[in-house]
Amino acid sequence: MRIGVPELVIVLLIVVIVFGPTQIPKLTKMFGKSVKGFREGMTEEEDKSDHAGSEKDGE
Repeated sequence: MRIGVPELVIVLLIVVIVFGPTQIPKLTKMFGKSVKGFREGMTEEEDKSDHAGSEKDGE
């Protein structure tokens, strides 16, 4: 199941109606910060697991 252009347009119209055009830049900025924080958290966890794995191998 893929999202096509008509579905995307409908979702964007609903977002504009619910939040208003003045709130959309704030929402996108907040969403971007959330994604960035999530990615940083994932890389930190990967680094910790890689580091812990290498310590066990050295024993």
